[in-house]
Amino acid sequence: MTKAVQGIDPATGQPIIIHIEAGRIAAIEPGNSDEKLYLSPGLIDLQVNGYSGLDLNSGALVPTEVVALADLLVSHGVTTFLPTLITASEDTIVNGLRAIAEARRISARARHMIPMVHVEGPSISPEDGPRGAHPREHVRSPDLNEFRRWQAAGEGLVGLVTLSPQWPDTTQYIAALASEGVHVSIGHTSASPHEIRAATAAGARLSTHLGNGAAANLQRHPNLIWTQLDLDALTATFIADGHHLPADTFRVMLRAKGLDHAILVSDVVALGGLPPGRYTSPIGGAVDVIENGRINVAGTPYLAGAGSTLDVDVAIAAQMTGLPLAEILPLATRNPGQFVGGRGLLEPGAAADLIRFRWQPGDAILDLAEVFLAGERVLP
Repeated sequence: MTKAVQGIDPATGQPIIIHIEAGRIAAIEPGNSDEKLYLSPGLIDLQVNGYSGLDLNSGALVPTEVVALADLLVSHGVTTFLPTLITASEDTIVNGLRAIAEARRISARARHMIPMVHVEGPSISPEDGPRGAHPREHVRSPDLNEFRRWQAAGEGLVGLVTLSPQWPDTTQYIAALASEGVHVSIGHTSASPHEIRAATAAGARLSTHLGNGAAANLQRHPNLIWTQLDLDALTATFIADGHHLPADTFRVMLRAKGLDHAILVSDVVALGGLPPGRYTSPIGGAVDVIENGRINVAGTPYLAGAGSTLDVDVAIAAQMTGLPLAEILPLATRNPGQFVGGRGLLEPGAAADLIRFRWQPGDAILDLAEVFLAGERVLP
C-alpha cells in the first residue's frame, strides 16, 4: 500500500510529495504550491545521555527507560539517536549496554531508532577541565579486551567510541576498532597536535563536541582545537544550544570545517526538559536548571550538561549563524546519517523517517506537526 506525504523541501524551497512503500521512499514528485509545512528527514542525534528525568548513566538503567526515552525523543522530531554511555566502571557500562540491547528486543520503535550505541569514555583525559563531568575514578586507558566485553554484552551495538588519543597504544586501539567498522571520535582531550594527527591517521573520523571538553586555558598555537579544525578527515560535532559555544566561535568553527564536515548533537542530559530549579544529579551533584534551559553546577556559571533537544538546537544554530534552513538542517540529518548507515536522506530508497514542521527565521524551535518512522505516523 502506497501513502503520500506532502511538504516543502528545505533544500529547494519547492513543494514536494513523497510516496512511501514498505517503510521507504518510493518516489518524489512536485507538490502543491499552497503547501505551508516543511518536509525533511527526521533528526539524527549521535549523542544523547538522557532527557526529562530518564538517565542512561544512572548506574541502574533498565530497558523500559530506554524505550521511554525513544518515545520522548521522537516527539521532538528525532527519528534516530545513539544512547550515550559515559565514563563509568566496566560493570556499569556493560549493564547499560545489556539494557539497551534488551530495549531493542522489546520495542520495534527503539530497535528502529537506535542503530548503535555511543560510548563516551572511559579513555579520556584524566585532568580537570578536559575531563568535564566524567568521574575521575573511572578514567582508564583503552583496553581492547574490555571493548570485546562491551560488544559481547551489547550484542555488537557499540558503534561509536569517544576517547582522548593521549594514552599509550591508542593508535593500535583506534585501528582495531576502525577495522571492525566502529567510529572513533576524539574528545575530552588534552592530547598534543601530534597525538591527534596520529589518531586520525590510525582511523579516528570525528571530533566530539569540539570546543567543549577541553581545558579553559590553551596554548595560543598550536593546540588541540586548531589541529582538529585543520584535519579534513575529522568531522566535528557541535552543541549549538546557545550555551556551549558563543555564536562567533560557532560561526568560525563552521567556516573552518565546512558545512559538509559538521554535525549538530544535543548531548542532552537527564535534567533536560525538566522545570527550572535545583536538582541532585548522580554526575555533578547539585545542579541548577535555569529558565532558559541552561544547566549549571549549582551556584556557579559552569555548565553541567546540555538541556535542549535537536529541534531546538537546529533553530538556535540558524539564529547564531544566520544561515538558511537549507544549509543548517543537513547538520542534523544527512551529515550524522553518514555515520549510521546512510540515514537522513530525501531520496528514493531511503527510509521514510520524516518530519513535517513550521519554521521561519528567528524561531527558537522547529514547530513539529507530524513525525513518521519507517512511513508510519507516530506524531501526533
